[in-house]
Amino acid sequence: MLICAGLMLSAPLILSAQDSQKPLATVAGQPIYEQDLMSVAGPGLLDLHKQEYKLKSDALDKVIRKKLIEVEAKKRGLSTEELLKQEVDSKISEPSDDEAKGYYFAVKAQTSLAFDDVKAQVKQLIKNNEIQQARDKYADSLRDKSEVSILLQPCKKSEDTLKALLSKYGGRVKLAFLDFPLSEIHGQAGSAAEAARCAGEQGKFWEYHDSLFAEPSKLDEASLIERAQKLLDESAFRSCLTSGKFQQDIQANREQGVEAGVKGTPAFFINGVFLSGAQPQAEFEKIIDSQLALKRNGERLP
Repeated sequence: MLICAGLMLSAPLILSAQDSQKPLATVAGQPIYEQDLMSVAGPGLLDLHKQEYKLKSDALDKVIRKKLIEVEAKKRGLSTEELLKQEVDSKISEPSDDEAKGYYFAVKAQTSLAFDDVKAQVKQLIKNNEIQQARDKYADSLRDKSEVSILLQPCKKSEDTLKALLSKYGGRVKLAFLDFPLSEIHGQAGSAAEAARCAGEQGKFWEYHDSLFAEPSKLDEASLIERAQKLLDESAFRSCLTSGKFQQDIQANREQGVEAGVKGTPAFFINGVFLSGAQPQAEFEKIIDSQLALKRNGERLP
C-alpha cells in the first residue's frame, strides 16, 4: 500500500494511530489521549497497528473466499463441498512417486521413518496442499466476476479527510505526497507506486492515485494497465511501467520516511508535527489552526 504523505503550510508532512477521541486517562482534570502515547511508545504502537492490519487483512481474504464460494454454490443449487469437489478437487491428479520422494527428502531430517513407510501419507499431504491452493485460486476467480468492496482501508479514510481539509483551507495549505510502499504486507504496493508515478508523467498523477484508492484490491499489472486505458496514453504508460525508472525515487521516499520515524501508513507531518494514523479531521484542524496562528503572529514555524 502507498504512504499517504505531504506538506502543509509549505513544510513537510508525512502519515498513522487511533480513531477514538476518548481520553485514556485524566490527571488533575487534564485528559491523556492515545495520540499522546506516540512520543513514548510510538514505534512499538505503529508496529502493533501494522500487525493488526495484516492479521485482519489476511482473515478478511479468507472470509471473502468462503462467502464467494457459498454464493456460487447456492446459485448452482449445490452444497459448498459439492461445488468444490466438482470444480476443484476432481481436477487434482494424484502425486507421482517422484513428487512424493522430493517432498520426503526435503523434510527427511524431521523423521526417522523410511520413505516406503510414509509414502501414502506424503502423497496425501501433497494432494491436500494442492487442493487447498486450487480452492483459493478458484475462489479468487469468482472474486474477479463479483462485486467485492474492501472497506478495511486506513489510507482511504485519510484520503477523504485530506480532500476535506484542502477544500476548507484553500490556498493556505499545501499537500505533497511521498511513497512508502509496505511491500512486506502488500506485495503489489511497489508496482502501484510506480504506476502512479508513470501517470504523473502524463499529468494524471492524482487522477490515477484516486483510482488506486477507489479499488485497492486490484493492484496486479493487468488492473494497473486497465486503469491507464481510461486515463492515459496506454503505450507510453506500459513503456514507463516496464522501465522501472521510478524505483530508486520510491525507495528514497521510503528511506526518508524511515529516517523520520515512520513505521507504517498513513502518516503525516504538518510543519514538522507528527500525526499518526487515520485521525479525525478535527485532529488535523487543531494542528493546522495553531500553525496558521503562529504564522499570523509572525512567530517562526517549526
